[in-house]
Amino acid sequence: MRSVCIFTGSSPGTDQTLVDAARDVGAELARRGIGVVYGGGGAGLMGAVADGAMGAGGEVVGVIPDFMVQREWGRDDITELHVVTSMHERKAKMADLCDAFLVLPGGIGTLEELFEVWTWRQIGLHGKPIALLDLPTAAGAGFWQPLLTALQGLADAGFVSAESLADVVVAPDLDSALAGLAQRPTDSRLLRPGT
Repeated sequence: MRSVCIFTGSSPGTDQTLVDAARDVGAELARRGIGVVYGGGGAGLMGAVADGAMGAGGEVVGVIPDFMVQREWGRDDITELHVVTSMHERKAKMADLCDAFLVLPGGIGTLEELFEVWTWRQIGLHGKPIALLDLPTAAGAGFWQPLLTALQGLADAGFVSAESLADVVVAPDLDSALAGLAQRPTDSRLLRPGT
């Protein structure tokens, strides 16, 4: 795996342990020679991942819409920055530049990115594996546990297949996440409509 696309919050949230963990993820990916593709911002967990990777000598490629650059939300101290015209183009470009997706804690934008690439994989538009990094919060619980409970509810109601749920790696740490990504098929096997 040469590069991973990181989806995560542009806000730091209220839990400093998640900011520190995001920075550590970026640094460890750099140490392993895995490039980071991300949304190009400098704030929040997004910025922490980039800081960690750049600080460890890694490659960091950002993709950001021009309206965000005009608001000075982008950064120019990374390896490469692609400026695009829309949020849709941003996600497509990020998907093209990576070998896998790694989702760290975040908010609505992070969820939207996760669900879009998961849907794309499910219908066969790409075969790149996806992992949720279920980082422990200061309270000790995995960050993504409420979402996983909601997704299980959708599966129980017949709106999400068991295969689709199982296709996304859920891991408490980076080692487990990368191992899970490496074991996933690179061609989508979830091509059934309505799953």
